[in-house]
Amino acid sequence: MTELKPHAAHWGAFTAVVDNGRLTTVQPFPGDPNPPALLASIPDAVHSPVRIDRPYVRKGWLAGDRAGGTPRGGEPFVPVDWDTTIRLVAGEVARVRDRFGPASIFGGSYGWSSAGRFHHARSQLHRLLATAGGFTAQLTNYSYAAGMTLMPHIVGTNAVIEGPVVEWRDIVVHAKQLVCFGGITLRNGQITSGGAGRHEMAYWLRRAAEAGVKLVNISPIRTDMPDFAQAEWIPIRPGTDTALMLGMAHVLIAEGRHDAVFLDRCTTGFGRLRAYVLGEADGTARTPAWAAAITGVPEATIIRLARDCAALPTMLSAAWSVQRAEHGEQPFWMLAALAAMLGHIGQPGQGFAYGMGSMNGMGTPRLEIPSIGLPALPNPANSFIPVARVTEMLERPGQDYDYNGRRLTYPDARMIWWAGGNPFHHHQDLNRLLRAWARVETIVVSEPWWTAPARHADIVLPATTTLERDDIGSSARDRHILAMKQAIQPFAQARNEFDYLADVADALGVRDRYTMQRDVPAWLRVLYQRGRDAGARMGAELPDFDTFWAAGAVEVAAPAQASVPFADFVRNPAAAPLNTPSGRIEIFSERIAGFGYDDCPGHPVWLAPREYLGGERAGTYPLHLLSVQPATRLHGQLDQARVSLASKIEDREPILMQAADAAARGLAEGDIVRVFNDRGACLAGLRVTDGLLPGVAVMATGAWFDPLEPGVPGSLCVHGNPNVLTQDVGTSRLGQGPSAQSCLVQVEAWRGALPPVKVHAPPPIEPAGA
Repeated sequence: MTELKPHAAHWGAFTAVVDNGRLTTVQPFPGDPNPPALLASIPDAVHSPVRIDRPYVRKGWLAGDRAGGTPRGGEPFVPVDWDTTIRLVAGEVARVRDRFGPASIFGGSYGWSSAGRFHHARSQLHRLLATAGGFTAQLTNYSYAAGMTLMPHIVGTNAVIEGPVVEWRDIVVHAKQLVCFGGITLRNGQITSGGAGRHEMAYWLRRAAEAGVKLVNISPIRTDMPDFAQAEWIPIRPGTDTALMLGMAHVLIAEGRHDAVFLDRCTTGFGRLRAYVLGEADGTARTPAWAAAITGVPEATIIRLARDCAALPTMLSAAWSVQRAEHGEQPFWMLAALAAMLGHIGQPGQGFAYGMGSMNGMGTPRLEIPSIGLPALPNPANSFIPVARVTEMLERPGQDYDYNGRRLTYPDARMIWWAGGNPFHHHQDLNRLLRAWARVETIVVSEPWWTAPARHADIVLPATTTLERDDIGSSARDRHILAMKQAIQPFAQARNEFDYLADVADALGVRDRYTMQRDVPAWLRVLYQRGRDAGARMGAELPDFDTFWAAGAVEVAAPAQASVPFADFVRNPAAAPLNTPSGRIEIFSERIAGFGYDDCPGHPVWLAPREYLGGERAGTYPLHLLSVQPATRLHGQLDQARVSLASKIEDREPILMQAADAAARGLAEGDIVRVFNDRGACLAGLRVTDGLLPGVAVMATGAWFDPLEPGVPGSLCVHGNPNVLTQDVGTSRLGQGPSAQSCLVQVEAWRGALPPVKVHAPPPIEPAGA
């Protein structure tokens, strides 16, 4: 018997086709103009041989090794029953909370988890830990942490990063030029957090190109803009975007092309930046020639680009990836300053935005109804760390650090509970993380698959996949609310997070506070009604729950006219001030200057990264490695499935190198290479291209971490996870974001027997009582 069930994932809405209880294929959402290839991987993932079939406990931990200091990842696991598992987990929560305080329980669990808004593992875990006394959480995100900390200081909001941003339909009509730092990368258009009914990035970019908008791709990677866009490619050394913008600013000032009226009406602090650009502050003028020496972009190109931006109605865009680097705050700040100098902010289709090519839904027409979501509970511990400071927290318990003008103290984490994410994908310098991971007494991981976190856990809880439960998909970046109907029965002993967390809550005496005496169907109705009420307040009438559930999806109509960010402010800055200390765009920020951070002063500046092609370290490691989002999976999700597996070279993640760089090392297409620096090494399969700036190499993130010697920090990753190479330093003391894009490496041919990739098979399992 064949059944069809509407469903959704972060890579899009679809219909699950189920034959005799097994998911066999999926069908794209009707009307989706560009359904992603990732949909084909869903049946493989659901029925994967690396599904976790029951609870497991690390053998040493079960035998009493719970003092901390033991490297994880090299021991077998022992199966246990659910009753025992619930007792062990609840006992550890109570022990650590009562002996060390709730802040010693780290429930960070950063990750994409499920597109479903109820069965969202991180949200469910945080509710449980909050009811049980509290925990340490993570603040900001790995995608744009530096930017989301900075921009409220500069323009009073994160909307320029998260949306709503300048709409594509206005760009098509009103802009004559779209200048993209980091390009518009179509692979990122496959993904919308919470799911999407329509993937429209390629559609709108094509519309802009057909309308005659001049597209400029400023990136080390030519394919960061598709061929059909016919974009001008300006190759630039990674990490030097700020220097290029400063050189452009010099042209605008020196030639009187900046909009002095706009700067006077709508900004504060331009005089400080002007003095810096002209060299009046320190004797170094940031001329196009100065910028050319740093960026590798010819002086004449910088001059022409600046003049074109001043002469044409221009939209400036920067990818989120631009700020995932040392001093990542600076390019985002300088982009806003450059847009202010041009005077185009607040005009239809012009101004500036971030992330236009970083996720589907950015700039698409829609009503900004908040995503349906599980309401959070107050965290009694009131403890957090910036998202990317996990390793430092584990290394430096009780020590102070700076973040966004505050002096904070790292908690003493004794227990980690991770649900719905993969720190061995998202985090940098995995060997350093692995050493820090060893000091924790107990690590609990909730997972459907034997990913690296599960393999490096003490207690492993088998979770259902989305296809094994009912839920609701919803995103503020999409016009659809999506019914996610259960398609198949749970695999083996896998359980929904809500169900087993309710049992843990029961063991801790807080079940009713956690569940609020609702089951899953009741919760879905409550969450949908919350979304329906929010829509009504914004003028969108949604059907009742039963009508929605029967239909499988509901679409919220987009407003007839595009919204124009900052339009009210620009029309009358006094009547509609920004939420900044001055009420204006802060080109110079007194508040940030008052923090006294030498790595993020009071206005945008060029600060050379420790690792880039213009630094001394490039003499030892002469290739700049960019770790990009993959086209074949979402972060590490679906790595074990057909689309990702088909992209591998002899089971290894590919690395892209420029043809001359490969030839200089005696390398050819398809070779297996060792990519290394003093932090670690991994194997990769070589793909040669002419679409890179010389000296740049590119690897996608998300290949499951697979050390040759499990549990041994520094071991070769045989599969090709680039985060064994990336450095784990904060962008600055302001944002403390990840700096993955500031990474130098060397590449050489692999000269030995090729070790097998083992991570797509289960780890060693010992029978209970063995």
